Amino acid sequence: MSEQDAATTPIVVRTLDHVTLVVVDLAASREFYVGLLGMEEVLRPSFSFDGLWFQSGPAQVHLILESEDSGPAGNLVPAERRGSRTHHCAFLVDDAHACAERLQAVGVSIVAGPKERADGAVQVFVCDPDGHVIELTSVPGR
Repeated sequence: MSEQDAATTPIVVRTLDHVTLVVVDLAASREFYVGLLGMEEVLRPSFSFDGLWFQSGPAQVHLILESEDSGPAGNLVPAERRGSRTHHCAFLVDDAHACAERLQAVGVSIVAGPKERADGAVQVFVCDPDGHVIELTSVPGR
C-alpha cells in the first residue's frame, strides 16, 4: 500500500471491544451488572488500581474504582437531564418491557421508556448505582 493510499484508506473498526466506567462502589456495581443484568464477571489483569470486568456478548464493561488517578465516578450530567438523549451505553435484551417490569420490581427507577422506536425496537433507560445511563433494547417483534 502506498503512503497516499494509507493516508486515505479508512480504519476498519470491527466491533465495540469495551466500555469503561468509573465507579465508587465495586460491590454495588457488581450486584447491578451481574446480579441484575446477568453479565458474567471475567478475569481482569493485575492492574495497579482496583476494578472489575464483565462480559456482555462480544463486548465487555470495565469498571475502574474512583481514585486520585481516575476521572470522577458517575455521570456528570445532572440527574434531571439524564434520559434517552444523553450519554449512555446500550445492551441488547430479549424483552425490554419485561426488563422494565423486573427493574421496577427491585426498586430501580426507570429514566425513560419503555418506548418503541420508529423501527419497532423497544428501549428502556435506567441508571446504574453511579448514575451512568444504561439502555436495554429489544429488537422489533419481541
